[in-house]
Amino acid sequence: MTSRRSGSISSRKQPQQARSTELVAAILEAAVQVLAKEGAQRFTTARVADKAGVSVGSLYQYFPNKAAILFRLQSDEWRQTFEMLRDILEDRRDPPPQRLRRLVHAFIQSECDEAEVRGALDDAAPLYRDAPEARAARKAIDGTMAAFLREAAPQSSEAARVRAAELISRTIAALGKDFSSRPRAAAEIAAYADAVADMLCAYLKMLRRG
Repeated sequence: MTSRRSGSISSRKQPQQARSTELVAAILEAAVQVLAKEGAQRFTTARVADKAGVSVGSLYQYFPNKAAILFRLQSDEWRQTFEMLRDILEDRRDPPPQRLRRLVHAFIQSECDEAEVRGALDDAAPLYRDAPEARAARKAIDGTMAAFLREAAPQSSEAARVRAAELISRTIAALGKDFSSRPRAAAEIAAYADAVADMLCAYLKMLRRG
């Protein structure tokens, strides 16, 4: 059952030439615009093709259905989130608390910047939440956070670090999602991110004591 579901949301083929790459990029950009405007329920391949200025047949060369487009958008979002988290947490030029603070600010800002699309993708989540790529993305993010905590709090027990990795990741995600549910001013975003970072850095300080 899993393999059939995964196959239905996979891209039909990968672009090999510059023209094909540009076509796929145009389709995905159009998909973001349609998703932000129409939401997941009114998201269709016809609307995406029309927005991209291509035929539905051209779209189907790369994406067999709307689920495949949504899954590609979500996969790209997972990858970007992981890369952001990895780049910040592995940057040893800053001490661990400063890295955690940077992560909180960057994540909450990105949630607010992309709130409309992220909300629509959440609505479409049943289409792909059990896909292997979803599990791999969660595992990669949890692994990076665990490695960061091994560096930041080496004297703590492994069980405590595992619990902390899940708590920090889930807290940032939940608070970011809730906070970005309506438009926010830049000063409001900065103040909220500071408050969340203060809370998590205090937790990290306690964890480092062992």
